[in-house]
Amino acid sequence: MIKSLDVIQGTLDLIILKALALESGHGWGISDRIREMSNDVFKVGQGSLYPALHRFEQRGWVTSYWKPSKNNRLARYYQLTAAGRHALAQEIESWRFYAEAVERVITTE
Repeated sequence: MIKSLDVIQGTLDLIILKALALESGHGWGISDRIREMSNDVFKVGQGSLYPALHRFEQRGWVTSYWKPSKNNRLARYYQLTAAGRHALAQEIESWRFYAEAVERVITTE
């Protein structure tokens, strides 16, 4: 039985954007939220998360700001923008289209 997975290539943006749509957060917090949302199935490593967040910032999908975290360390927080919400909607639409096609293939007899 599969217990946990690295995020499937091509779904990373969708998963990070969705986590940020629920709540702004710093890197570790976003990673933890994704793990929690997936019931410990998806684990997004820092080596994947931070490059994605920087890419999102360059695209205008997120903004960032510095503030103390819960343990009183200064952390960079990321917040979804209107453009990021639009990108999330597009990612969700693409994922559903893809998932429906896969479902058709695996249920064909």
